[in-house]
Amino acid sequence: MANKSIYRELSALTGVPWFVIAVIHQREASGSFGANIANGQAWSKKTTIVPIGRGPFTSFKEAALDALKNCAPYASKWKDWTPGGTLALLEQYNGLGYYTRGVPSPYIWSGTDQYKSGKYIRDHVYDPKTVDSQLGCAGLILAMMTLDSSIEMGLPSAPEAHVANEHPAAPAGVTKPVAAPVAPVGILGAVAGFFRRITQPRKT
Repeated sequence: MANKSIYRELSALTGVPWFVIAVIHQREASGSFGANIANGQAWSKKTTIVPIGRGPFTSFKEAALDALKNCAPYASKWKDWTPGGTLALLEQYNGLGYYTRGVPSPYIWSGTDQYKSGKYIRDHVYDPKTVDSQLGCAGLILAMMTLDSSIEMGLPSAPEAHVANEHPAAPAGVTKPVAAPVAPVGILGAVAGFFRRITQPRKT
């Protein structure tokens, strides 16, 4: 929260909401301004993990702009900043490995009752017994909203106004579903509660 002005500057240049950039920074780099929000490595050196070969950069800002504009899932091109759209973008930012396994992503749900265990301990290596010790993006955003009433998310469009294929295609090897898969009731309830919380009228 103390670095809101930095995130807002990046938001103005990318179109990504500042609080989304903030939670990415927290998840990827524990809030360190010496690290690249693409993957947590030092921005002063070329990256050696996904996304590989980025940099070196001259500043945190330059590295962050590269991550948001030039690296999958290309957050600066994302248009759906509703609660569901925001969490979908954040999960894609971390990768769809949890989705393909049919398990809640700790990147989103760690620290909530939607997550118990399971974590990619390094690129492409999944350990079902490891528990993610970081807080997930959903809980982080909700906590931030209790501190800053200016944080807002968009309302979902009417079904007839939905633009087909608005979101980036699934990565190679991942079959894009025709219809959304049926999620566990707990996850649906969590998303519904998240939506209700951020759309409640605010006190003036």
